[in-house]
Parts: sequence; C-alpha cells; structure tokens
Amino acid sequence: MRVATAPAELLLLTGAEAAAHAMRQLNPDVVPVYPITPQTPIIETFAQFVADGLCDAEIVNVESEHSALSAAVGASCAGARVITATSAQGLALMLEIVYIAASMRCPIVIAVGSRALSGPINIHCDHSDSMMARDTGCVQLFAENAQEAYDLMIMAQRLAEDRRVLVPVMVMQDGFTITHSAEPVALLPDAIVKEFVGEYEPLYSLLDTDHPTTQGPFALPDYYFELKRQQVDALEAARTVWLEIQRRFAEISGRRYEGFFEEYKLSDAEYVLVLLSSTAGTAKVVIDRLRRRGIKVGLIKPWVFRPFPARELARALADRRAVAILDRAISLGSWGPLYLEISAAVGRYLQKRPVLYNYIYGLGGRDTPPELLASVVTDMCNEADPTVLRYLGLRE
Repeated sequence: MRVATAPAELLLLTGAEAAAHAMRQLNPDVVPVYPITPQTPIIETFAQFVADGLCDAEIVNVESEHSALSAAVGASCAGARVITATSAQGLALMLEIVYIAASMRCPIVIAVGSRALSGPINIHCDHSDSMMARDTGCVQLFAENAQEAYDLMIMAQRLAEDRRVLVPVMVMQDGFTITHSAEPVALLPDAIVKEFVGEYEPLYSLLDTDHPTTQGPFALPDYYFELKRQQVDALEAARTVWLEIQRRFAEISGRRYEGFFEEYKLSDAEYVLVLLSSTAGTAKVVIDRLRRRGIKVGLIKPWVFRPFPARELARALADRRAVAILDRAISLGSWGPLYLEISAAVGRYLQKRPVLYNYIYGLGGRDTPPELLASVVTDMCNEADPTVLRYLGLRE
C-alpha cells in the first residue's frame, strides 16, 4: 500500500456532507435512494456531485426505501458497486430487504443517519433504528463525529467487498447531532482513496451468462441452516479484515482506528463509561473534569457493534470497580441492547466481574449535558443499586 504524500484537504463539513464526499471518492456505480430526514443531505450533496460531473454514479430515484434496497440488491448481484442511505422508518421499511441483502452476500454500504423510530413521530436522534437492524447479518460501524463518518464510509466499502466478508456494512452517524453539524474534516486525495479501495470485482455476477449462478434461492430445511452458518462465518471474518483495513487506512491517512473500540484514559480507570457515537465527545469532557478531581474514570467507545467484540471488551473491562453502559435505544421489556451484549461478554470471559450499570438516555433527541453523565459516575462511586434499570434525564 502506497503511503499518501499529498496533504489532506481540510474542509468545514457536516457529517452528511462528509459521508457524501466519501461516496464521491468511492464513485459507486449505482445509488438507489429515497429521502428521509435526517439522511437526506447525504444524498442531496452526493447528487450535486453527480450533476457537476465529479463522479458518474447512476442515481435511481425510487418510490420507497423498500424499493431502494431492492434496487441495490439487484444492482449488486449484477456486479455493481452500490451505496445507499436511510434513517429510522426508512430503515424499518428496508428491513425485509436488509436480511435478504445480507443472506445474498451483497457488499452494499448503507449510510444511516440514526434517528428515533415512530411512534410517536420524532425526527431526532437515538439508536432505535440501528439496534432494530442488529441481527440482520450486516456489519455495523458507529461514528462519533463528521471525521469518523467520512473515514468509516471509506473503510466500509473495502470491508464489504473483501471476499472473506461480502456482506452489507452500515455506517451510523447520529441524526442532526452529526448529520447537520459542521466541523473541520480532513479529506484524503481522491487518487489515494481510489487506490485504497480498488476496483470492485464481483465474485458472482448474474449477468455472467458464461458462468450462470442461482441468486436468491428458496432454501428448504436441508440447506437453510448451513447458509445461515456461512453468514456467521462472514461476520467472524470481518473481525480480521477490519483490523487489516484499519492498519492500511492509518498508512494513508495518519488516523488510527486501533481495534474495535476507542479507549480514552482507560489504562488506570476504576470506573468506566461505555457508549456509542456522538455522546462520547461529551463523555471525554466529563472524564477530563473528573480526573482533575482525582476520580479515575475512563471511556470505551465502540466503533464496531456487529460483529460484537465480546472478548476484547471483556478484557478491557477486567479489574474495574464498576462499568456504566449507556444505551441510546430502549428495548421495551428488557435491558438496553449494548448492556445485554457487554453483560454476556463479561459473564463469559471474566472470573472477577465489575459491577455493571445500565442507563437509557437521549431518546428522541433528548439532550444529555455533562452534568448528567457526571451523575452516572457519582452513582458508581456511591455504589448505587446495579439491579435497577436507570433512565438518564427522564422527567419522572
């Protein structure tokens, strides 16, 4: 892999615009789209790039998100590089086809502006849509900010198309908080991105009449089980491929995504916060303040939620006093999705287990200011009851 020598271009971009720039550089063959807030600016910006002749993708305007992903599956099976985007109810409408895309091993990249699911109707951020899709067979990556949204989109394309993987990859960025907020983003030179990702060479194309294949078969009980196990193997392979890709991405960008999650002041932490996406930025500010007061607290911010890095997270949480897992999604009738995964990981891999707390926060875009996150650490220090599911910032 050649190391980039040209300086990165620094632009003031929203997360949506950053994702669109990544798409421009990836230059997909087909982009089936249907608008929904807050992902619409991703495709609006990308459509302008196409109109200006900066890339030559075929944008397909369809009548629904279900149709968008259906068109994406068809194009992918024909051998095209395909990207689409959606949010909330749009992803819910896609969901039937998301399962099909994963089972047909279509390396489609799906940009998601994470948003609450209705009802009641709400267009603001939480992770309900992302968590709804966690068992579809897709890789799921979560960005903290616009820079990560850009970087993860580029890495996602290479990850999806690796022949050891060949499954859809979702790249999540928080709706409005990231999609509509501008910050400096360092863009790589177009030629460097093109070389990093390479040309897509489909393994099986339904248009290759010299080598016909069956696409989307009806699987009876004597084959269905084995096919699902192959999807398990693909996500297991994604772990290895992700580590390879992030090392190569560091070579061309200087930005390091080491492992499956970011660790912030974790080495000597007695208390740990674990959470996804943009709230990690607020958590880092809170941790810095508490550190100045002598409280040893750290952060784990996963980039990868699927495949879930259970062993790695358990190892990182060993020998801690207490861990607070913050879920920006509610699993009605149960605990938070991230908490359940970490609880299972700790139970499986650790003999001496930290006390685990679960907080639901930020639903429907509810603000989570620093003092609320600081109160979580106070709860852990005061040895509050860990058997209670807690709601952060809720008006009881």
